[in-house]
Amino acid sequence: MADTTTYTGKDIQVLEGLEPVRKRPGMYIGGTGKPGLHHLLWEIVDNAVDEATNGYASQIDVRLHADGQSITVTDDGRGIPVDMHPDKGIPALQVILTTLHAGGKFDGSNYITSGGLHGVGASVVNALSEEMIATVKRDQKEYEQRFQRGTPVTDLQITKESTRGTGTTIFFRPDSEIFETVDFDALQIRETLEVKTYLNRGLKIVFHDDQEGESYEFIHEGGVAEYLEHIVESLQVHPIHEDIFTLEDDDLEGEGRLEISLQWTDAPKEQIRTFVNGIPTQDGGTHEQGLRSAIRSVTRSYMDTHDLVPHRLDVTADDTREGLVAIVNLFHVDPQFQGQTKDKLNNPSVRSLVSGALRRELEQYLNAHPSTGEAIATRIIQAAKARRASRSAASRARGTSKKRRLNLPGKLADCSSSTPQESELFIVEGDSAGGSAKQGRDRATQAVLPLRGKVLNAHQANAKRVSNNKELSNIVQALGCGLGDGFDLSALRYHKIILLMDADSDGHHIATLLLTFFYNYMPALINGGYVYIAQPPLYRIDAGSDTYWALDDPDKERIINDVQEDGRNLKVDIQRFKGLGEMMPKTLKKTTLDPTKRRLLQVSIPDDKRHVTQKTMDDLMGRDTSARFEFIMKHAADADDLDV
Repeated sequence: MADTTTYTGKDIQVLEGLEPVRKRPGMYIGGTGKPGLHHLLWEIVDNAVDEATNGYASQIDVRLHADGQSITVTDDGRGIPVDMHPDKGIPALQVILTTLHAGGKFDGSNYITSGGLHGVGASVVNALSEEMIATVKRDQKEYEQRFQRGTPVTDLQITKESTRGTGTTIFFRPDSEIFETVDFDALQIRETLEVKTYLNRGLKIVFHDDQEGESYEFIHEGGVAEYLEHIVESLQVHPIHEDIFTLEDDDLEGEGRLEISLQWTDAPKEQIRTFVNGIPTQDGGTHEQGLRSAIRSVTRSYMDTHDLVPHRLDVTADDTREGLVAIVNLFHVDPQFQGQTKDKLNNPSVRSLVSGALRRELEQYLNAHPSTGEAIATRIIQAAKARRASRSAASRARGTSKKRRLNLPGKLADCSSSTPQESELFIVEGDSAGGSAKQGRDRATQAVLPLRGKVLNAHQANAKRVSNNKELSNIVQALGCGLGDGFDLSALRYHKIILLMDADSDGHHIATLLLTFFYNYMPALINGGYVYIAQPPLYRIDAGSDTYWALDDPDKERIINDVQEDGRNLKVDIQRFKGLGEMMPKTLKKTTLDPTKRRLLQVSIPDDKRHVTQKTMDDLMGRDTSARFEFIMKHAADADDLDV
């Protein structure tokens, strides 16, 4: 019989007010890393944008202060209400900033469309900030209230008895006890704010970067069509038809309004960006599904009607979207998101609404512009033919896989499978770690290639030096897809290339050098999503009969704090791994190799970050040492955190 004496009513915690946010911030902002930090800003900015999109505000000012760790957002909207809340007996401003699920966006009477519908945005920012100051201009007066970590430290005060205009100003400083870093990225802020002005035609946003002493004003009357032009230009691809198709439906059957812009290009893959009420939905959702459905239906119908498809050529849905650059900007009266971070739209009805609206307009457009229709059809047929040729090449490659194995590097412990889709290659630091990995791996699908020491910096080396480098040459041989002009992605022998390095500074350096090599000489591996970074633990933590694995020092502290908060006074033993070679094969398998338990980071470069990636690579890995010197001096204060 189970022992019920160790689990009783006293073990049940009730978190009051904003305590749940500070206890589990990831539930509300997705995590405590850099994306979570910036999510605080977007919550405040989106509230200001909601005022603008509903016709109450025309300008938003965002100021990154000189410390780089605090921000002020100001809008000229109506101002958050400051009168006493009828049920709570405190000012409405205080209710909004200290209570989850409190806001003016639930019944639709004040906001027709809104990005913040859960009533948790501003209060979550308050809970996760060391300091917040809310200033409101309403009824010819200016009001102010101050908070610390979600708790009021002053009452609502009138700071000016007479003032002009209306609006809300929010100053906040994220809590360094919560976030891994509290340093904001000015470039990311600038780019995201500009996108919001594309999505909200006529909205003016001014960004003040006090660190650099610069101000940037954004206003785009061209809307999403102008945004699409900007994307195509930044991707450095060429449109295959000059005109941009744009759909504007201001009454989406009573559920909101819809803007879509699209254009086919010579890019090797599709670029679809979706937004709901001004918020990027990175994981898509039903509005993106509606777009995809309409594209497939309209293009196939157009090609069939005009008898444009060659005999025996199979055209798939993916072929119809290859090279497509598209923007879906939906304003919906009641969007249902998956999770508080609003990354995916779930409204079932939206798919048919978007698909129906786009299908009608695009069919008419292509029939009225036959030159554009034929250009798109030609692009789709090229994609279908290329896919068929790639499939044939892959089939031939599988047939010769045994022959290629004869040329594999001697240190490679290959897997028995010859199916690339299920095969993994672990590139491991050193023979010692390689030995543990070889013993702990699944020999059927997991191959191991040990490296000796740090590899060549491929960003500074020419092609001849790279090809003559023994370690890099072994990698190229193992992958089987060649290098440079001879690169053939269809011959890739492993569809997961996993960099498995020690969880210390040397390991990070080697991983960086390998990523530099792939970035410069085999970029298709990164673009195709084949490259991963393993996340081996740095610490083993034993608390009583439980074992935990910590990736780094902050993870270790979090685990220890969680264990101690349980109140069981458990003995805690901590083991720090000096390297992967120190792990027993069973431990390495359990924590790092087993697909059901391991943690992997997929390496990717978002299209809007490619120029930043190139600049970072040039600065940190290039021949010019001045940029590295400047970076080191700027971050010298962090030297205490180095693992030496």
